[in-house]
Amino acid sequence: MKDNLQAVPVLDSLSLPHGKRTRLWRMLYGHGPRNGTLLVLPLDQGLEHGPTDFFPHPPALDPQYQFELAEAGGFSAIALGIGLAEKYMGRHAGRVPLILKLNGKTNIPSDAEATSPLFASVEDAVRLGADAVGYTLYVGSPRQHEEIRQFGQVRRDCERYGMPLVMWSYPRGAAVEAKGGKNSLYAQDYAARVALELGADIVKLHEPVAERAKSPAPYDALDEDAAARSQRVVRSAGRTMVLFSGGEKNDDDDAVLRKVEFYMQSGAGGVMFGRNMWLRPFDQAVALVRQVHAIMQRYPR
Repeated sequence: MKDNLQAVPVLDSLSLPHGKRTRLWRMLYGHGPRNGTLLVLPLDQGLEHGPTDFFPHPPALDPQYQFELAEAGGFSAIALGIGLAEKYMGRHAGRVPLILKLNGKTNIPSDAEATSPLFASVEDAVRLGADAVGYTLYVGSPRQHEEIRQFGQVRRDCERYGMPLVMWSYPRGAAVEAKGGKNSLYAQDYAARVALELGADIVKLHEPVAERAKSPAPYDALDEDAAARSQRVVRSAGRTMVLFSGGEKNDDDDAVLRKVEFYMQSGAGGVMFGRNMWLRPFDQAVALVRQVHAIMQRYPR
């Protein structure tokens, strides 16, 4: 392999137990763009942000809205917590792959010592027919040692049950802010490597921004454009597939599509777009998802 090249992780190249391989295949090739990429619809914002995220589009407050969107739009999976899965999965079971989030928090306390306790288990995911579990790790938080220890048990359970593990790798805390902030290249690059080192199969990250003034060496000397920064983060994740977040809603459909194209060009394995999808009127959201499919189908894995 040449020094500056790294193969994008694909299912056939990964050493995985049969259970993980089967569940990943369903998401990568049985649903969504069906070409080895992932288009995930997250609905953990109600816990993480509270009801305010739904104010711009009140119909989205009903989780049935997102389940119907996930099915009509042909998403690879929907990601949410156990309460929503048990109460709303219903007739969508088997039609929409489930990523069950096992931990979470509210945004009421400060993020200075952010921690995300478990409220569900890998056994719950098996019982609900999930195709993967999700776990949030606050990289750099003063309480990260608790979460890393907790993650270790989740990872062992995933190996025992053949369950793919998706990490929401989120830099947080005063130390992170002092070194450039949670979305700096330093923080996102570190978060990508942490996911690889700890054994995640897939990692959700945010696009790294240019923040050199506070970043530690050698990041303070890197003068890279957005493409180079995103590619660097993908490389740091190694054989852990990267999903980039859509972030807050952008009312410009073309801007959302450009973002998808940019992420796929960066080597990402897919995207996890929530508010940019379910805060739109249903028919408009479905139409936008179809356009996203068309872009992602140009990047088979």
